[in-house]
Amino acid sequence: MLKQALACLGLACPASFALAESTPIEVDMQLVLAVDISFSISRDEQDIQRRGYVAAFQNPEVIAAITSGYRGRIAVTYLEWAGEDIQFQVVPWTLIYDPQSAVSFSQKLSHMQVNRRGRTSISEALETSFKLLRQSPFQANRHVVDISSDGFNNNGPRVDRIRDKLVYNGVTINGLPLITGNDAGPEASLALYFQDCVIGGFGAFMEPLLNWNEFGPTLNRKLVLEISGQDQAPVHLAASLPSRHTKTDCLLGEKEELKQYIKQLNEAVGKDRAPRWLPRKQDWPMPD
Repeated sequence: MLKQALACLGLACPASFALAESTPIEVDMQLVLAVDISFSISRDEQDIQRRGYVAAFQNPEVIAAITSGYRGRIAVTYLEWAGEDIQFQVVPWTLIYDPQSAVSFSQKLSHMQVNRRGRTSISEALETSFKLLRQSPFQANRHVVDISSDGFNNNGPRVDRIRDKLVYNGVTINGLPLITGNDAGPEASLALYFQDCVIGGFGAFMEPLLNWNEFGPTLNRKLVLEISGQDQAPVHLAASLPSRHTKTDCLLGEKEELKQYIKQLNEAVGKDRAPRWLPRKQDWPMPD
C-alpha cells in the first residue's frame, strides 16, 4: 500500500484508495529550507545560492543521507523570505525517498524564478516555517528548519522569542549565516548572533559561509549532517570571528536600523531641509 501511496502523490487516485490512505505518510524528518532573498544579497549571489540548493538534491551524499534513515524518506519544502510580510513557499511539501524523487524536487526548484525583496525578518521566516511544519501532510518525529541569512533581524517580532517558541514545540533550528565579505562592522559577529539568538533545539548547529565559492560544499556538508541526524560537532566558528565575552544582544539588528534612521534624519536637517521629528529611544519601541 505504501508504494501505491507514493505513486499517487501528485496524481489522481481512486477515491476509495484516498480514503483508505488518509493517515499521513510517516517520514524520518520534515525539513523547511528557509532561504534569505533580501536585497543585501546580490543577483549573482542569489544565483549561486539557488544553484547550490538545486545541485544539493542531486548530490549522491545528500541522497544517501535521505535514504539511509529508518524509513528511508524525508519531506522537504523550500521557503524564500525577506521582510516581515514577504515569504514565498517556492516548492510545496515534497516526499523524497530515492534518487528520482530527489532530482524531481531539484528540477522543480530550478524552474522557479528567484524573488528579491527588502528588509530582513528572520523571526517571521521562523514563524512561517513553523506554520508550514504544522500544515505538512506528512508525519515525523524530527522537525527541522534550516535558515540562511546575511544579516540580523531588523523587522518583525524579536527573533529570540520566536526561536524559543519553535524549540518549545520540538523544532530544531539550524543556521547558515552568510558572512561573506562582511569581515568588518557588525556583520562580522553574525555567527555569534546566530548562535545566541537564532539556532536552537536538539542537535542544533550552524555552518557559517565565509566565501561564496564554497557555498555548494558548505551546503552539502550541512544537509548531510542534519538529514542523517548524526551527532553534531560543536558550533562551527571561524577563527577570524571576534572572541566573545558576553551574550549577543538579540536586538542588535533593530538597534542598528534605528541608528541608521536617525543618521539619515540628521543629515536631512543639516542640508537646510525642513526640520523633522527626530525619534528618541522611547519613540522607537523594540519588538515584543
